[in-house]
Amino acid sequence: MPIDAAKALAAPPRTAEISWTPKDVQLYHLGIGAGVPATDPRELRYTLESRLHVLPSFATVAGDRPPGVIGALSMPGVDVDLARVLHGGQALTVHRPLPVRGTATTTARITAVYDKGTAAVLVLRTEAADADGPLWTEEARIFVRGEGGWGGDRGPSARAAAPSGAAPAGTPDGEPDVTVDRPVREDQALLYRLSGDDNPLHADPDFARRAGFDRPVLHGLCTYGLTLKTVVDRLLAGEVGRVRSCAARFAGVAYPGETLRIRLWGHPSRQGGGTVRATVTAVERGEAPVLADTVVECG
Repeated sequence: MPIDAAKALAAPPRTAEISWTPKDVQLYHLGIGAGVPATDPRELRYTLESRLHVLPSFATVAGDRPPGVIGALSMPGVDVDLARVLHGGQALTVHRPLPVRGTATTTARITAVYDKGTAAVLVLRTEAADADGPLWTEEARIFVRGEGGWGGDRGPSARAAAPSGAAPAGTPDGEPDVTVDRPVREDQALLYRLSGDDNPLHADPDFARRAGFDRPVLHGLCTYGLTLKTVVDRLLAGEVGRVRSCAARFAGVAYPGETLRIRLWGHPSRQGGGTVRATVTAVERGEAPVLADTVVECG
């Protein structure tokens, strides 16, 4: 079968050296919609090199490396059609603020392969460290449609997206503390893919149709990044260093040109930190879900 779970789990970790510059950070920030309005001091911290701060979700693209979805498909024991692959969820823990320029060593391996019956789920865990110690740990959950049914472990519910130690994920109760509507540019996916994720699903109409979509879709990690930016801007006074972790389940797709409605629940304090929960929906499609079970832990 295309996925050999035993072989994938037994494969040794794959290591690589990565590096990034302020221009890489700026390009990523532009790719998730930063810089509007262009002269706003709150946006200049994402776009101007003399004021640059690094949004923690930059870790998902640092080093211009393939994203978790592509990385997992190149692992031993995995041989599947990219058109049947979807990014199911992402969890990221940052161990300290990311530098605007850096070099690090990443170590990646598949830590789980689950049989969901109609699909297989791969969990790719990547750890990064530099000369001063650990920088971040991330887990990507990759759904491969049509590859389940071999009788393997079903694994945890897809709702369990929160990283270790985070509060359980779920639908928040009550009215949100903040609601933000974020227009997505028509060319947002084309800009975001310059940070390393060149999956044709996000640019090629023919490939998107083969994958079952009317047109190219926005990267899930782009929505993930712009949601984390909204949390930082609206609830953390722009202090990127207060983010400890961020986990989300990709509940649906967003399309370039749509408006995303981001709802936030939480009141993190500078003294005690706290938890922010978020949901993201597509306004023009009757608030179809895009991100769910989103949990940001703050210091």
